[in-house]
Amino acid sequence: MKALVLTAYKQLEIQDVPVPEPGAGEILVRVKACGICGSDVHGFDGSTGRRRPPIIMGHEASGVVAKTGEGVTQFRPGDRVTFDSTIYCGRCEFCRQGRVNLCDNRRVLGVSCAEYRRDGAFAEYVVVPEHIAYRLPDSVSFEQAALIEPLSVALHAVDRGDLRLGETVLVIGGGMIGSLIVQLVKVAGASDIVVLEPDPFRQELVRRAGATAVFSPHESWREELSKGTGGKRITLVFDAVGIDETVRSAVENVEKGGRVVLVGNLAPQTTLLLQAVVTRELTLLGSCASQGDYPRCLDLLARGVVTVDPLISAVAPLEEGPYWFDQLYQRKQPLLKVILRP
Repeated sequence: MKALVLTAYKQLEIQDVPVPEPGAGEILVRVKACGICGSDVHGFDGSTGRRRPPIIMGHEASGVVAKTGEGVTQFRPGDRVTFDSTIYCGRCEFCRQGRVNLCDNRRVLGVSCAEYRRDGAFAEYVVVPEHIAYRLPDSVSFEQAALIEPLSVALHAVDRGDLRLGETVLVIGGGMIGSLIVQLVKVAGASDIVVLEPDPFRQELVRRAGATAVFSPHESWREELSKGTGGKRITLVFDAVGIDETVRSAVENVEKGGRVVLVGNLAPQTTLLLQAVVTRELTLLGSCASQGDYPRCLDLLARGVVTVDPLISAVAPLEEGPYWFDQLYQRKQPLLKVILRP
């Protein structure tokens, strides 16, 4: 089969590799669409340490069941499916609590790190466990289904924030996750949704997603916001970036007693404004991946409550993968989600 292989950092090649064989409890999926995640782009240059070559990356995908392994009962060849990026064991204490994203034996598709290596879906076929796969509604296309994974990340973050009706919400970062959070908090009943995003292309996307106010973080945006909202206070912040500057901004701009959800993690370490957190009694909430949220996400997409088509910048053949990775890495043109089709 054809696969897009990271052979060395900043080097991708289309190679012929063996078709994987599904084991007991696994299904072989003929991949129809796979999105390039921001984490793939950061793994492309080795900066995350979680894409060690050689590896087939890709975890935002959908396709058709081609073959089933021994003991599979939920799927049969021909079923249209998507699948979680997190492979969880279902047996450890966290899995038994339903907190599968914290599984003690957690593996992630398309990731190669010190602990494990698992090839992903930038290939014609991929093998996944039956228990992380979900059947697609007829109304959801393969390209749309490839965005279920980031949608589930955004939904889990919103759940962690415990949004209250009528709150004013700040979202830092207008990329894929930030744009989806905007849609979700709007549906959940936020009164005002403020976004900090410096890029004009992404600013327009979050406006279309439902943001009521969009500012560059370098502007004196608080004064302008106060005029537009009558002085409403920001009580919930989502940091969808995760660098020192954005974590600081999240803490500085939330109201006393407010909540800050940290979902972006571009930097492994940031400075914590400890005194501000303690004396203003803030609640900091980490949000990792998703927690069995795929059925809810598929329902939101099938009913049109959430739309992802405006977030898809390009759909291209797998063979063009090296070109599109370079475009995303170099930021040579305004792009958000690029989907590759094997």
